[in-house]
Amino acid sequence: MGYTIAEKIISSHLVSGKMVRGEEIGIRIDQTLTQDATGTMAYLELEAMGIDRVKTELSVAYIDHNTLQAGFENADDHRYIQTVAAKHGIRFSRPGNGICHQVHLERFSAPGKTLIGSDSHTPTAGGIGMLAMGAGGLDVAVAMGGGAYYITMPKMIRVNLIGKLSEYVSAKDVILEVLRLLSVKGGVGSIIEYGGEGVKSLSVPQRATITNMGAELGATTSVFPSDETTRAFLCAEGREQDYIPLSPDEDAVYDAEYTVDLSALEPLAACPHSPDNVKRASELVGMKINQVCIGSCTNSSLRDLLTVAAMLKGKTVHPDVSLSISPGSKQVYTMLAECGALADLIAAGARILECACGPCIGMGFSPGTGGISLRTFNRNFLGRSGTKDASVYLVSPETAAASAISGVFTDPRTLGVAPTITLPDKFLINDNLIEMPLSEEAAVDAAVERGPNIKPIPIGPRPDEILSGRIVLKVGDNITTDHIMPAGTKILPYRSNVPKLSEFCFTVCDPDFPERAKREGGGIILGGHNYGQGSSREHAALVPLYLGIRAVIAKSFARIHAANLINFGILPLTLENEDDYDVVAEGDEIVVPDLISLLKGSDRLPARVGDKEIFLNLSLTERQREILLAGGLLNHTRANLNT
Repeated sequence: MGYTIAEKIISSHLVSGKMVRGEEIGIRIDQTLTQDATGTMAYLELEAMGIDRVKTELSVAYIDHNTLQAGFENADDHRYIQTVAAKHGIRFSRPGNGICHQVHLERFSAPGKTLIGSDSHTPTAGGIGMLAMGAGGLDVAVAMGGGAYYITMPKMIRVNLIGKLSEYVSAKDVILEVLRLLSVKGGVGSIIEYGGEGVKSLSVPQRATITNMGAELGATTSVFPSDETTRAFLCAEGREQDYIPLSPDEDAVYDAEYTVDLSALEPLAACPHSPDNVKRASELVGMKINQVCIGSCTNSSLRDLLTVAAMLKGKTVHPDVSLSISPGSKQVYTMLAECGALADLIAAGARILECACGPCIGMGFSPGTGGISLRTFNRNFLGRSGTKDASVYLVSPETAAASAISGVFTDPRTLGVAPTITLPDKFLINDNLIEMPLSEEAAVDAAVERGPNIKPIPIGPRPDEILSGRIVLKVGDNITTDHIMPAGTKILPYRSNVPKLSEFCFTVCDPDFPERAKREGGGIILGGHNYGQGSSREHAALVPLYLGIRAVIAKSFARIHAANLINFGILPLTLENEDDYDVVAEGDEIVVPDLISLLKGSDRLPARVGDKEIFLNLSLTERQREILLAGGLLNHTRANLNT
């Protein structure tokens, strides 16, 4: 039996376990990336482990999230990351150099390599044939220290692409169609591989748009073949030496297969408030809009922005619409300026933002009250834009540009012949904003600078013999990490200050939750299906830990969040009988006796809720049991380093 693309990469990096669906495997990690919203904590964890120098082939620290400096906090965190990176052997991408996933795709990604990043959209690099996965910061810190990254061996799903995209239909419409087919839960426990003749018609940046939003499917990652298109992209970046051909074996076996006819696709839109709430753009035509945002790690490539510039040239953005454009990297920004496309965007009335995530994470450019915002981003969760009552639609750059001109939701196919975009054979290469780390000798005496906003990492306690606590919060299906630990301009500066951050935990769902959790001395959270979907932010586990949460009971969990809960010593329990969700109410006390003995070897935990007995499932590997018994991965890793 042959291998899929992902299986080929996994097999060449396997350090523990067997490639059997559903079993835990450990893989060697070649590269890591962090960004500043998660990076500060990841490097604090690296320091706490006592690791002097990273052991990966390449690790890069990017500054792209917390770039709005309305106080000292973000600037202090940036200085901490810069100095800790220099000391520990990590490259540092300075503010202004661009969004981590766009820059990494351009300058460092390589087919056949493994990458984990403390950002859920790390699978962007799958567009170049890399096995790239989002992970919690603690997992990234362990990998930087030379440890393996552990996942459950995923299922393999193949998406066959046939045909060729029509005018004004783009890669964004491809992934929206896949989301429509599979839903935000459809990729859980799976790797999505793209194949078929249609792949040849897609550039690497287009492929990266598709793999980027594979995170919204709940997939472990997504990956494309590495072919002559890949070689051409690497050659344009001056990195042809990184090219290897990579494709599945002819007799590779997939657990499921789907087919998407590119020629049959039309412009699509994800409607509020979920990326899988997909409709045809033609169904929304005429709806008045207030704002358009173009950029993010999903759609900020040179091709995307040249297309937008060509559509806007000689026109003016509608007076009722505010248009922002965020180039994905300094490379893209500079090339737009040199070819004149930037002037066309400015002349049309676009507001040019810095090369950063910006509005995608609620970091500025929030819509007005009740605003309708069209965004080329990857998530449209309620309140993520920074405005709670805004309605956010996810669209392609083509649909966004057409609508910005007209002032209403517009199908770009009504504009006539689409502009022809020709990319240069060589991209502008200037890595002057990527700082190399100090030599090992120089690093010995180098100081790491910490601002007053940086607080110690909460450490999980070892579990008690009896788990006992009240349900301090009951929530429904598809609770995202944005619900648990919101982002935005007011909150992101405190990512290195967990005590302050705790004041905002779950306030999207219940403004009284932080105070109630403190008053109760912690407790247990009850959730529905797909609990913890979305971002990889480990703060969604760290902050509940600080508030005393010892367990989360849900119908099902998103992969990264379940791993983060275990990493910080919080039990991710599932209901054996989902009907018990309706039996358990907020305020009920749940008691699990003999917890430690159960943790050592049982997957089934009996629990008392009043006079009723329910059963909870805790499917763990031996390694995960050891982590929970130690009170979290940090304790577990330090203990192993000292043995």
